[in-house]
Amino acid sequence: QVQLVESGGGSVQAGGSLRLSCAVFGYTYGSASMGWFRQAPGKERVGVAGLYIDGDRTSYADSVKGRFTISQDKAKNTVYLQMNSLKPEDTATYSCAARMGWVPDLLSSEYYNNWGQGTQVTVSS
Repeated sequence: QVQLVESGGGSVQAGGSLRLSCAVFGYTYGSASMGWFRQAPGKERVGVAGLYIDGDRTSYADSVKGRFTISQDKAKNTVYLQMNSLKPEDTATYSCAARMGWVPDLLSSEYYNNWGQGTQVTVSS
């Protein structure tokens, strides 16, 4: 059973930066897909970034390209989301997700079966 624990959310002014962390427990080896998703009040959950644990491929939503970077530290079993040049429209609850194996679309929530509890990001203008 894989467990995911997010941290790093908070409040920041527009133009600022935050780094979210997703600690992965219960994963020991093999291929896996990891994604970061966000959900704003009254809106659907959308994927913002994803990567394959044992591959080089990453994927980003158009709305965050050039501002957000997903990365991993295999030694720490942690996936990060570095968020720069934050905008008020980035305000949402951010959650990480995981699935063993490679999913066909890193930004599609339907392929993930393990979710963290979420962390709030608030960007003020």
